[in-house]
Amino acid sequence: MGVSRPVPPPPAAVLAVDAGNSKTDVALIAADGTVLGSGRAGGFQPPRVGVEAAVDVLEQAVAGAAEAAGLPRLAPGAPYAAQVAACLANADLPVEERRLADAIGARGWGTATEVRNDTFAILRAGLAAAGGPRGVAVVCGAGINCVGMLPDGRTARFPALGQISGDWGGGGGLAQEAMWWAARAEDGRGGPTALAAALPGHFGLGSMYELIEAMHLGTISPGRVHELVPVLFAVAAAGDPVASALVERQAEEVVALASVALERLGLLAEEAPVLLGGGVLTAGHPQLNGRIGALLAERAPHALLSVVSAPPVLGAGLLGLDALGAGPEAYGKLRAHFG
Repeated sequence: MGVSRPVPPPPAAVLAVDAGNSKTDVALIAADGTVLGSGRAGGFQPPRVGVEAAVDVLEQAVAGAAEAAGLPRLAPGAPYAAQVAACLANADLPVEERRLADAIGARGWGTATEVRNDTFAILRAGLAAAGGPRGVAVVCGAGINCVGMLPDGRTARFPALGQISGDWGGGGGLAQEAMWWAARAEDGRGGPTALAAALPGHFGLGSMYELIEAMHLGTISPGRVHELVPVLFAVAAAGDPVASALVERQAEEVVALASVALERLGLLAEEAPVLLGGGVLTAGHPQLNGRIGALLAERAPHALLSVVSAPPVLGAGLLGLDALGAGPEAYGKLRAHFG
């Protein structure tokens, strides 16, 4: 008769995953907050490649973290961590989070798996080390999104699916708007704006017609449209009314998201953090961030505004420690690791 042997506990407490459209970061974290190993892989894009292929990309980063931690290859029934805390781009709806949690859970990386939209990683990374998340985060990178959370688990969120869900802005949206106004300025359908010269000039071209043709024919990759966002901000800073209006509108969108999320969570009448993340909001554009501060002071006078510079994988790790009820020292050690 065979003798059953007890299954040893997982070598890590948390497997933290932050997966954006362009890159994936993973960290294996011990119960005391020590980072045992980390890994990186490409972007997480299930709408383009399918769920299983997208999770394969996560697996590359997980394997890298396990190797860095000196862990053997995953064996059946022997997960790497007690808790997988995955904050993922393209997990925009709760139903998508559940489907992705099932797909990731099937890989056996952790005893338990929780999936959230990647905006939650920014929110958690910018909040106090222990006690659970309480506040609101607005992320403006390629797109725009907002989430809020209370320590009891209640959340405020938006679908963030683009125009069909009422969104405006983000880096991609700003670039497209700048192109629209510049094209109309050049051909006479709209008023003048310095964007008409500045946008094609960025690519060494002499007119909007040339830029439109290059983008349409693929001479300039559509992926490079994000390069126009700093150009837009530079033209706005020089006083161009059209460019300035776009920056002002982006600030209004950020404040609308934050104030509605605060109201949904019952935080408008008390001090609460409002955190800004993503490339557009962390770039330090004085006109944008200054206007956000002024408008937020009007709409939510008790909000405490700050910019999050910590890596989002830290937020995923903190969410994992939250789920396990970790002690304060673990939070401090993990945060210190990420600077």
